[in-house]
Amino acid sequence: MAILEVSCLRKIYTTRFGGNQVEALRNVSFSVEQGEYVAIMGESGSGKTTLLNILAALDRPTSGEVLLEGKPLSAIKETELSAFRRDHLGFVFQEFNLLDTFSLQDNIFLPLVLAGKTYREMVQQLAPIARKLGIEGILQKYPYEVSGGQKQRAAVARALITHPKLVLADEPTGALDSKSAASLLEAFREINQEGQSVLMVTHSVQAASHAGRVLFIRDGEMFHQIYRGNQTQEQFYQKIADALTLLATGGERYA
Repeated sequence: MAILEVSCLRKIYTTRFGGNQVEALRNVSFSVEQGEYVAIMGESGSGKTTLLNILAALDRPTSGEVLLEGKPLSAIKETELSAFRRDHLGFVFQEFNLLDTFSLQDNIFLPLVLAGKTYREMVQQLAPIARKLGIEGILQKYPYEVSGGQKQRAAVARALITHPKLVLADEPTGALDSKSAASLLEAFREINQEGQSVLMVTHSVQAASHAGRVLFIRDGEMFHQIYRGNQTQEQFYQKIADALTLLATGGERYA
């Protein structure tokens, strides 16, 4: 069953001066199955960020449609979008987006506070997630008191605590050292193995090699896709690297 369906997305921006039009996305279509782990890759300016913003209901497409569990995002009123994102989507950002004046626990609780949950409910929901991510002992610390990897684990906990339909991750390892990145990616893999659907935008071949499928975007269009299947992570890593070479040097898009 597809949890996310993207159909014929097109996004055109009009430049501020001169009125020139820029086509950021062109006829983008794909789907994400329930429980799937998908990575999206492409060079800077390829349309990845625009696509992610539309999937997150932060922007509207010029044409085309996005369905989450069969519900079109275009049908959601502007006044209801914030609540929709909070209740159905989890977000993990490259720069963590944690509030330094809040403890890690309070940062993680924030979506539940906005949803009107009681403190007891919040504690009950956080406990298993904190254990899974190995952050039980640092919940009372503030973001400036912990490492980048610990900050990102707290950000992942915040994304998961509402039990979202889909987790959207934007370069989640981009601000981490290699050891912290590897630890975070292993956590993502475990979360996915427990049934959480994940869609990650990344420049990192290492990060993408943890996914089950990788989509490649070039000049606003879907260019290619590859599946992990029974390949080892090392084999998939090489296959992704080869696809990126194809992406950079040209070639036909997949059908």
